[in-house]
Amino acid sequence: MIDVYSWPTPNGHKVHIMLEECGLRLGRDWQVHAVNIGKGDQFEPGFLKISPNNKIPALVDPHGPDGKPISLFESGAILLYLASKTGKFLPKSDRARFKVLEWLMFQMGGVGPMLGQAHHFRMYAPEKIDYAVNRYSNEAKRLYGVMDRQLAEQKFIAGNQYSIADIAIFPWLRSWQNQGIDWADYPRLKVWFDTIAARPAVQRGVAVLADARKPLTDDKARDILFGKTQYEKR
Repeated sequence: MIDVYSWPTPNGHKVHIMLEECGLRLGRDWQVHAVNIGKGDQFEPGFLKISPNNKIPALVDPHGPDGKPISLFESGAILLYLASKTGKFLPKSDRARFKVLEWLMFQMGGVGPMLGQAHHFRMYAPEKIDYAVNRYSNEAKRLYGVMDRQLAEQKFIAGNQYSIADIAIFPWLRSWQNQGIDWADYPRLKVWFDTIAARPAVQRGVAVLADARKPLTDDKARDILFGKTQYEKR
């Protein structure tokens, strides 16, 4: 059984969704271990052994490519591993595969970091910094516009086939309100979003650990996630 160390964040949900989309079912083929990032579980020595960057998600598969256990961190790497393991959601032809990979990198290098900053400065920063709010809100809108234009002549982000690019991007757009987005400005992307959200495997994936996450209200959790605890030498 695959062990997944995770929390209900966009990056965690990427992996939950991918597992379910690949036909691997929670409780049968994989199990989840909650890493409560608001309590500091991500800094525990056991977790750091498989995720040295102290970020979720991480995965341990007892049956790796050579039949031996393999551990992975970084959600994009995990998506690629699961696509390789199952033969799903990553095209076989070079041209189509590289198209998916460029949009996966778009998510990892742009959508995740930029929407995360928009969310942080709009919702969690201890003081409102107009420059930061405007910069990251505007970047969020720009990225949504890129994706909306990409969908002008195709059904999914990297072509007409559902892929790990869609799986990687979708969870980040679930917090669109907190990113200052009005869906009316991105009609094609909204259709895509609703199409993905309706998939049964996606619904199962985003439900994983959903009840465990609580609103971020206490100062200790804020310090663990954003303050000095995050930057202590280990």
